[in-house]
Amino acid sequence: MASGNMKDIKRRIKSVQSTMQITKAMELVASSKMRHAKERALGARPYFNALYQTITHLAGATRGSESVYTRPREVKNSLYIVIAGDRGLAGGYNANLFKLAAAEMQGKQAQVITIGKKAQEHYAKRPVTVAADYPGIAETMRISDTHPIVEDMLKLFREGKVDEVFLCYTEFISPLQQEPKCLKLLPAHFDAADKQPAGAHVLTEYDPSPESVFDAVIPEYLYGVLYGAVVESYCSEQSARRMAMEAASDNAGEMIENLNLSYNRARQAAITQEITEIVAGSGEVGA
Repeated sequence: MASGNMKDIKRRIKSVQSTMQITKAMELVASSKMRHAKERALGARPYFNALYQTITHLAGATRGSESVYTRPREVKNSLYIVIAGDRGLAGGYNANLFKLAAAEMQGKQAQVITIGKKAQEHYAKRPVTVAADYPGIAETMRISDTHPIVEDMLKLFREGKVDEVFLCYTEFISPLQQEPKCLKLLPAHFDAADKQPAGAHVLTEYDPSPESVFDAVIPEYLYGVLYGAVVESYCSEQSARRMAMEAASDNAGEMIENLNLSYNRARQAAITQEITEIVAGSGEVGA
């Protein structure tokens, strides 16, 4: 009886050890991908900051005039670009984002553009109009990959099919902290008070007009915002997966310790039983 129990425990130990090898490997892969994604995110920030400075300067130059991208509208239909992961096993990464997006969409006539396989699968099962799906692009994302997504979004906005556009993504704060966020993209609002040093006055001439340049720069700005959000989300996904796999490896290690303890107890019980049987047998022979 004890021998059979020991075999079961040993089988379970081997099974958990095998699982632990997988989670350790996934943890290392996620760590490597997170580092690369972090480098991409940091590398994109100077580009984004330059665009933002340009757009805020233009906002000041075009103050008093209206652009199709900044004009307030009566909101009847909303569009949400939702960036989720392409795989699972990332803790609450995808679930937390979907929870935030659902809260933001509450009570609105909403449609979505999904980025990531998990977002595609999530909204395919829900009564939400899906305008477009873009799965499997985050890992190798380039600025040019954002062009069709932004064009889809701007087409819907310019044609009046949607009156506002939001971007739902996960901000990478640190390897241990990621936060889902929802950012309003359109109608765009910029703080025209550009952060220039006190006393700095730059005279800029726009050709043919500040309004024309503003309308031309807005798509470029949105390319940069979307690229940064996808890269940050991917970095957050890998961080969440690394933490999930680290926790799984720790739990597996703890389980192996407990199983080894159970195995040693079962082995000790088997030895004690054998000794008892031997002693009992020798007593009967002596009698």
